[in-house]
Amino acid sequence: MANRKALGSAIFVPVLIGSIGLLNITHKQRFELFHTVDVLQLIASGMCYGVALAAFIALIRGSRT
Repeated sequence: MANRKALGSAIFVPVLIGSIGLLNITHKQRFELFHTVDVLQLIASGMCYGVALAAFIALIRGSRT
């Protein structure tokens, strides 16, 4: 049961961090210009979503066995 809690937090925390970063960048007035810092922040947000997706898949695959 503790393993499922760890995977649950491994899904929730990266999604939260990725969403904060994505919302932060979309609320900037210079969003249309795509500065280097903005691109790096978008890449980091995407990586957070990727980690959350991998944890979600691990949670689903672990529940079948």
